[in-house]
Amino acid sequence: MLAPVSLDRKSRALEFGIYRDGDNNLDEIQSLVLDQALRASAESSAIEFSVEDTTAGSDRIATWDYTIADGAKRGAQSAQPPRTMSSRANLARFVARTLDNAERSNARETWIDLVDHGAGDGAARGIMRLDDMAGAIADGVALHAEHHPEDANRRVDGVVANECLMATLGFASALSHAGVRYLAASPETMLAPGVPTSVALDIAAHEGEPASMAGAVVDRVMETRYFPNADGGWNPAAAFDVLDLAPQKIAAVESRVRDLNATITAAAHDRSVRAALREDAKAIDGMVRFPQGKRLPWRADRPAIELYRTFAEDGRLPQVVREASQAAAGAVAATVLAHSEVDDFAPFDGASYGDAVGPTVHFPVTRAQIDPWAPMVSETDNAFYREVGAADLVRAIA
Repeated sequence: MLAPVSLDRKSRALEFGIYRDGDNNLDEIQSLVLDQALRASAESSAIEFSVEDTTAGSDRIATWDYTIADGAKRGAQSAQPPRTMSSRANLARFVARTLDNAERSNARETWIDLVDHGAGDGAARGIMRLDDMAGAIADGVALHAEHHPEDANRRVDGVVANECLMATLGFASALSHAGVRYLAASPETMLAPGVPTSVALDIAAHEGEPASMAGAVVDRVMETRYFPNADGGWNPAAAFDVLDLAPQKIAAVESRVRDLNATITAAAHDRSVRAALREDAKAIDGMVRFPQGKRLPWRADRPAIELYRTFAEDGRLPQVVREASQAAAGAVAATVLAHSEVDDFAPFDGASYGDAVGPTVHFPVTRAQIDPWAPMVSETDNAFYREVGAADLVRAIA
């Protein structure tokens, strides 16, 4: 028998889950996102935060579960040994618990904030594969529905990736297939503590207004300042996006990119076409643009819209390639609800991000750029890469 639900109970606009893996070198500084959540909840009673935090704390590593609402932390419980935060099963349980809390608080939207190191489309020891992150969200939704059939339609509306390099076509595709509507993320590395959890205020204040919500979230991220200095401090991201993961939009991206990859694969048999494509792609820097990043594997993760538009405008390429490129660029651009970038990002020695609009795509032009850290890190082990025929493309170009 189901417990009766009071029809006049208080409703919150937003249940905001914070899943924080602090058991690493960013533990102390990223813990500031929890202070931000306390302040945000005191400012707005429309928001409740569900928290799972693995942290060293004052003496030993432990996992803490609790909620934050109305400016106070509630029901804190610790778990020993600490949970493995890169476990798909653990993330699924957290998603289910957050949805349980959303039902209890009668929240109208539910978002999940993933706080840790990011790896774009790559996976490594201690870093979940993008398909597993999205799969864990789908698993958590299913767990909640199984245990709460009266609330089976509840889902995760949005994901905030407080992690580097997570605005990718692959992650957007995987989340969309898991039923997530929005992704707020950066295509570039971020400065910890990263995305302020106070973006929950903007999400709650613009319920049912995707464009306004996205614009407010991006503005808050890009206007936040950390590490005060004579210039006022640094914002946490060189570029930031909110993406619309509507199934029809992501289906269009997958279809157009698949068509483009097949067209390029066929056309690249011509040596001059292959050379032009390589030249165009090399002209667009991959992400991780700061000097020390040259040793990192994400040098071939290029802004997809700029890459595809560059192909579309290159008169040396066959018309069929140019038309397919324009269609792919348009499909990707249609997913971008809001965006901002810094043309001259001081922390990264003034690297330019003027072309870093929207998500990235893995587009290597040399053999050395294909999974350069394999087998430790792989950027090609994901469903999107396989779905759009990227392996054939890479063999033809690189």
